[in-house]
Amino acid sequence: MKKEAEKDINECLAEKPKAMKLWRLMQKDAEVNADWDMSNYIAVARLGFNDHGEIHMKIVAANALKMLKLLSENGVQGDLVKLRAGDSDDDFLVVLAGGLLHDIGNQVHREGHNVHGVYLAIPLLNRLLPEIYRDPEVMYEIRGHILHCIYSHEFEVKDLTSESALIGIGDGTDMTKGRGRLAFDSGNINIHTVSALSIEDVHIVKGEDRPVRIHIKMSNSAGIFQIQETLFKKIIGGPLEPYVEVVAESKPDEPGVDQRIVHQVVLIGNKFKAL
Repeated sequence: MKKEAEKDINECLAEKPKAMKLWRLMQKDAEVNADWDMSNYIAVARLGFNDHGEIHMKIVAANALKMLKLLSENGVQGDLVKLRAGDSDDDFLVVLAGGLLHDIGNQVHREGHNVHGVYLAIPLLNRLLPEIYRDPEVMYEIRGHILHCIYSHEFEVKDLTSESALIGIGDGTDMTKGRGRLAFDSGNINIHTVSALSIEDVHIVKGEDRPVRIHIKMSNSAGIFQIQETLFKKIIGGPLEPYVEVVAESKPDEPGVDQRIVHQVVLIGNKFKAL
């Protein structure tokens, strides 16, 4: 998943020199990599959640960039471009950084992690963005757009820009079964993990009626819960709702019943154990 996400990011940024430069800087930056590691440690090892580290943030960035590319190809401009605060390259840079940094606040605590992420990202961006922007005012404005993406990726917070909406929706698209496996195997058995294990694939493709289609393949209809709780809430009512369609289908067609994820569960102590 990591290599595929990196490949997708490279393809999306092939003609975006500023965004590509930031991507290369962030990949090898010690602070960025430490942020990814610590965020995953707190979320997975201490809280028993699913992946919230490097792989997750790269998948979110990749999916958000793929959606931005489809929107751009269909004449839908990002707010940054519409406001003439930057060009398409700057728009891709904001979405890239927002995706790669949106969950770094988990290293402080899951509670309020979007707020923690903002103050952790400020010194990091102050150090990296001057490598790309010579004009300090332009640099700080670009930073502001990135910070809004980080803060607004939670569905409870209203997205005020199309760029932040892309990060929120991108976050919702990272729901395939590999994401929930570790939490499930460690005994965290609930509708969230079972539903996550029902999602086989998520593909970002050109839509039929709208510029972007999110095509989801499920092995079990329990996946509907994951789609409703993690994806729909980040689309409905947001600035990109008119441009995104979601199609979810259960597969395979044979046998004609859902594939079972949980055959039997037993309550041992304060956790369910799958048998």
